[in-house]
Amino acid sequence: MESSLSIICLEDEPEVLEAILRDLAPFEERFRIEPAASAQEAREIITSLEEANGQLALILCDHVMPGENGIHFLGSLISSESPVLQDTRKILLTGQAGHEDTIEAINEGGIHHYLTKPWDADTLLAAVRKQLTRYIILRNINPLPYMQLLDAQALAEHMHDKNLFSEG
Repeated sequence: MESSLSIICLEDEPEVLEAILRDLAPFEERFRIEPAASAQEAREIITSLEEANGQLALILCDHVMPGENGIHFLGSLISSESPVLQDTRKILLTGQAGHEDTIEAINEGGIHHYLTKPWDADTLLAAVRKQLTRYIILRNINPLPYMQLLDAQALAEHMHDKNLFSEG
């Protein structure tokens, strides 16, 4: 499905990126999944989303990459005023970050969730589902198309709180 809501998967190892994309396949029904092998590629995707008036719902980002690491990349997005990045959720997925890197990711990278490699597919899906649900709520996007894919209870509570149920 063509969607204006996108997910960027930033991972420099092709085999790992392929595994992440395979695990995220259930979200392809409602979200455009954009693979990126470098921070520069991810920035190019963000630029193309800006040009297309798209929205970046989630960035799933590796930490250790050649050139710019994931924490620095995510931190560089915090000060952006791009409407594409408004309320974007961030997940750091890494196998090599130490204790200090983890603290930096939280304090400087503005991450919303931290996962370690190797990951469990169910844990990854649950984290992505939670962050996408949060994005839909924060952006006041009509939750009905996402009810079966995301956290239906949280979306229904949001609809109730905002009086989005139609009477009839």
